[in-house]
Amino acid sequence: MQRQSWPRAWLMTDERLGDALSDAIARAAEAGAGVIVRHHASSAAQRRAIAAEVLARGAMLGLSRDSLLAADLGAALVHNPQDESGFLPFSLSVHDTAQAMEAARRGPALVFVSPLYPTRSHPDAAALGEDAALALARNCGCPAYALGGVSAARGEELMTRGWAGWAGIDAWT
Repeated sequence: MQRQSWPRAWLMTDERLGDALSDAIARAAEAGAGVIVRHHASSAAQRRAIAAEVLARGAMLGLSRDSLLAADLGAALVHNPQDESGFLPFSLSVHDTAQAMEAARRGPALVFVSPLYPTRSHPDAAALGEDAALALARNCGCPAYALGGVSAARGEELMTRGWAGWAGIDAWT
């Protein structure tokens, strides 16, 4: 099986983006970033419409949780799959040592380690800091992406320190 080439940057969507969603998708696509459609509170029809926009703009699509819907939509991966269907490569969120060890056991295509820095989307989550986050990333056994308070400029700098790339929400708005 040929190894997938993953983007260096990702947009993580959710309902908080509101009216800024289409512009964020456009910016991410123009930058060659992938887009992970999380929108967990949205209906399958709404998730399909968002995914269609991502694909129409030419960005790599990831869909959160639902492996069957991700496969049906032509997604490149499923993020935090609810099942072990095996249809697609998958990514996982990593916030602590236990999740890093679980990722190493499960063998995802990539992981998103967060939050590196304080973030508006999760204001009550304690930031890991760069050293602790990178230590978690190295335990996962796969490409790791920095997430949480990461801007494009910070993301580029982090890649010089061992990260495969970066992901964000506000960085794209």
